[in-house]
Amino acid sequence: MSKLIKGGEFVVKETDCNDVFIVEDFDEEQIMMRDSVKEFIDREVWPHKERFEKKDYAFTEELMVKAGEMGFLSIAVPDAYGGMGMPFMSTILVCDYISGATGSFATAFGAHTGIGTMPIVLYGTEAQKQKYVPKLTTGEWFGSYCLTEPGAGSDANSGKTKAVLSADGTHYKITGQKMWISNAGFCNLMIVFARIEDDKNLTAFIVEYDKDNPNGITMGEEEKKLGIRASSTRQVFYNETVVPAENMLSERQNGFKIALNILNIGRIKLAAACLDASRRIINNAVNYANERKQFGTNISSFGAVQEKIALMCTKTFVTESAVYRAAGDIQKKIDLLIADGMSHTDAELKGVEDFALECAILKVYGSEVGQFNADEGLQIYGGMGFSEDTPMEGAWRDARISRIYEGTNEINRLLTVGMLVKKALKGEIDLMTPAMNVANDLMAIPSFDTPDYSVLFSEEKEILAKLKKVFLMIAGKAVEKFGMELEKQQEIVLCAAEILIEIYMAESVLLKTEKLVGKTSESEAELQIAMTKLNLFNSVEVINRKGKEAIISFTENDEQRMLLMGLKRFTKYANYPNIVALKKTIAKIAIAKNGYPL
Repeated sequence: MSKLIKGGEFVVKETDCNDVFIVEDFDEEQIMMRDSVKEFIDREVWPHKERFEKKDYAFTEELMVKAGEMGFLSIAVPDAYGGMGMPFMSTILVCDYISGATGSFATAFGAHTGIGTMPIVLYGTEAQKQKYVPKLTTGEWFGSYCLTEPGAGSDANSGKTKAVLSADGTHYKITGQKMWISNAGFCNLMIVFARIEDDKNLTAFIVEYDKDNPNGITMGEEEKKLGIRASSTRQVFYNETVVPAENMLSERQNGFKIALNILNIGRIKLAAACLDASRRIINNAVNYANERKQFGTNISSFGAVQEKIALMCTKTFVTESAVYRAAGDIQKKIDLLIADGMSHTDAELKGVEDFALECAILKVYGSEVGQFNADEGLQIYGGMGFSEDTPMEGAWRDARISRIYEGTNEINRLLTVGMLVKKALKGEIDLMTPAMNVANDLMAIPSFDTPDYSVLFSEEKEILAKLKKVFLMIAGKAVEKFGMELEKQQEIVLCAAEILIEIYMAESVLLKTEKLVGKTSESEAELQIAMTKLNLFNSVEVINRKGKEAIISFTENDEQRMLLMGLKRFTKYANYPNIVALKKTIAKIAIAKNGYPL
C-alpha cells in the first residue's frame, strides 16, 4: 500500500512518485465514466454554446434533467439513496469533463451536485436523506445553496437572516435576503443559512420551494452577469417562510461548519472543473493558429504564438497533475478511515478536511490557469477572438467568475498559510524543526562539491527541496517576528502563500512525470519532461520575486542581507534549462496534434 502523508506535510516531507495518483492510473470503470461524460458534452452541450450566451435558462434546466437521466447527478450519492456511490476520485473525474463546454452548465451542475445536494448527504438525518436525496439524485428536484447576503460575502458567518422558533416548537419562520444564488430560478429545494436568536454561528435548514405555493419566498430578477449567462442567478427573499423544525440540517449553530466543509470539497472540484475548459480552449486556439495565415504562413509557426501555446499546455498539465494528486491523497485517506470503522460520509468529510490546504491551493491555481488560458486563447484569435462568433469571447467571460466563487482567491491564499500555521500550532505538522534546520543552513558554509546530475530530475529535485527551504525560512522568520499577529500582515502572508502554491504545483507535476517515465520511458514522456522543467523554472522565478518582496518588507540590516543571500542560494540552478527550446518542444507537439497534446 502506498504511503500517505498528512495534508500540508508536502512542505516538510519528500513524496515518492509511486505514492501519487496520476490519470494514467484510472481503472476501466473510471475510463468508461470519463468517456461517457465527454460524449454527453460533445453531443448535448458543445454544439449549442450560443444558446447559453443568449441566456437560455430553460435550456440549462433541460440539460440538467438529461444529466440526471444519464446518472451524472448521482455519482457521489450512496446507493442507499438512489446514487451510484462511486469513490471521491470519480466525482472529481466527472467534474473535470462535464465542465468543459460552458461555464453556465458547469455552474448549474456544480451548484446542484455539490452545495445543493452534499450538505444533506453529509449532514442530514436518515429521514432527511430518504426524503430528499433520491429526488435530487435523479433530477426530479434541483437544489440551491443560500448563504451569501448583501452584507455577508467572504465573512459568511455575519449573515442577518433570522430563524424564529414557533411557540409550540414545531416550526421556524425564516426572514431575510440572500443573493447570488445559483439555480434559484429552477430549484425545488434550498439549503438556507440563518441565525437563531443571538447565536454566534449560523444554523442550516432544508427549505422546500414550490412556485405555486411560495410560502413567503419571492425571487428577484435574473442577474445580468459578465459571464455564465445562462446560469440562473437570483436574489431570494424570505418573509416568515415556514420551515418544519425537523428540517434543521445537523445541529443548531452547525451551519458555519457545514459551509466551511462544503467549501473545501467545492474548491478541489472547481479546480477540476477548470481542466477540460482549458483543454477545449487550447484545442480551439491551436486549431485556429494552424489555419490562420499571416505574412504568407500559418501563425502557429511564429515563436510568439508558440510561446503562448507552450505555456497554456504546461499550466493545464500542471493543474491536472496536482488535482489528481490531491484527489488521490483524499481518496486514500477516506479509504483508510473507512477501514478503521468510520462511516463513509464521516470519512469523506474528514478526508477532505485533512487536505483543505491543498484544496485551497488548487482553487487558486486552477482558476487562474483557466483565466490565463482563456485570455491567451482569445489573443491567439486576435480580432476574431473579440467577436461573439468565436468561442473565445464567451470562454473568457465565463472563466472570470472562478476566481471569485468558492471563496475569492485572495481569501484562499491567506487560508493556505493560515491553515498550515494552525496545523503546526496543534502539533499536527512539525514545522519548527525543519525551520530551525534552515536557519542553521544559512549560517553554514555552502558545499562547493559538484553533484552528479546525470539522472533525470536529480537537479530539479534538489531545487525543489531548496524551494521548500525558502518557504520555511521566510514563514519561520515571519512567525518569529509577528507571532499570532501574522494574519494581520496580509501582504507578507500573500507572498508566503504564493511560494507555498508554487512548491505544491511544481512538486505535483514533477512526481507525475517521474511516475509516468517509470511506466513508459524518457523518450515517450518527452513532452511531459519538457513541461515539468519549464514549469519549475517559472516557479523558481516567482518564488525568487515573492521571496525578495517579503524579506525586504519586514527585515533590515544584517538579518535582511542574510535572508537575501539564502534566497539567492536556494533559488540558483547549477545548469539552467534552455527555456526557449523547451517551449518550442512543447508547442511543436501541440501544433502537430492540432490541440492539447495529452
